[in-house]
Amino acid sequence: MAISTKVSGFIERASWIRKMFEEGSRLKAIYGEDQVFDFTLGNPSTEPPKAFNKALQELALNPQPGMHRYMNNAGYPETREAVARHLSKVAQSPVEAGHIIMTCGAGGALNVTLKTILDPGDEVIILAPYFVEYIFYVDNHGGTTKTVPTRKDSFQLDIDAIEAAIGPKTRAIIINSPNNPTGVIYPPEDLQTLGDMLERKQQELDRTLFVLSDEPYARLSYDHAEVPCIFSHVRNAVIVTSHSKDLALPGERIGYLAANPAMDEVQKFMEGAIFCNRVLGFVNAPALMQRLVAGLQDESVDIADYQAKRDVLYNHLSALGFRMVKPQGGFYLFPESPMEDDVAFARLTQEHRVLVVPGQGFGTPGYFRIAYCIPMETIQASLPAWEKIARDTGLC
Repeated sequence: MAISTKVSGFIERASWIRKMFEEGSRLKAIYGEDQVFDFTLGNPSTEPPKAFNKALQELALNPQPGMHRYMNNAGYPETREAVARHLSKVAQSPVEAGHIIMTCGAGGALNVTLKTILDPGDEVIILAPYFVEYIFYVDNHGGTTKTVPTRKDSFQLDIDAIEAAIGPKTRAIIINSPNNPTGVIYPPEDLQTLGDMLERKQQELDRTLFVLSDEPYARLSYDHAEVPCIFSHVRNAVIVTSHSKDLALPGERIGYLAANPAMDEVQKFMEGAIFCNRVLGFVNAPALMQRLVAGLQDESVDIADYQAKRDVLYNHLSALGFRMVKPQGGFYLFPESPMEDDVAFARLTQEHRVLVVPGQGFGTPGYFRIAYCIPMETIQASLPAWEKIARDTGLC
């Protein structure tokens, strides 16, 4: 076999989104792109803010000597300082540049963090529904994952279930808020309960337990909902994030990790993470993007645009009989499948040229994910197809 058995098995487990995307490409070739309604990928059609284009143009017209050379593996000091200033406002407590490492997106940040903290055989708790890559990222660094479901009625944290899953090999918990695929935001009181429980478990186990907060959607919240800062509630916390969603820059692979200044041995953690950023082969985050995002820490795409898309789909699908938790942020819906087999339902939607991802791809069968980061025109054009799907499945 040309590839390892393990990787071959991982490819099969991780293939749902890719399978749906490839099916979309096939259907578009047959019927035309405007006749296929592809809700599979979280790949924003929104363009970056005007401030990004202005900064890019200014830098291109006024290049600085050495601007494409290596820098400190943790990133440019001025960029780290800009991120720290922004996080200090969010956390309402001081965060310094020394607590920040610029990374190749949130995926890079998460891999760096996991390599820094995991010993072979350590366990990482992931919460279903989850972003499937977590499983493979943990495996990259010798760890194993233990899945804990969130509350079925709300997809909120089940603290008792998390506590029951913690054992002598547990090293970390990954949380994602606003969540992909559900769009829920974990409230501050639940995060505080989580933090208090972890303090107790750390004493029992004499072992540091980390919370890794994956936050690429943290600036995409609706209806005046606030996304709490994990630093205010969990001492041994690391934020991993990117500007893929809030600045619509997924292809630029620019993000960062931030360690809570209150973390146990925070300087030791930072030394390890800087080393891991280098030896994993990232070396440093892209130089050009670091320079650009330094001045854009308070910028964001038009959140009202995403909220309008959410409202159109949520209201229309709810009226048709689909049941779902209303997203508080991000750009996903995660309705219950009207058929017991969510894979069969995804195949049925394809007959109407609507492409969704089965909940099995997120560790939660019986649901399906809709990514509404596509043009509003596509969403509006898909509504008659959703009506036919609802009729075909007996919802209306």
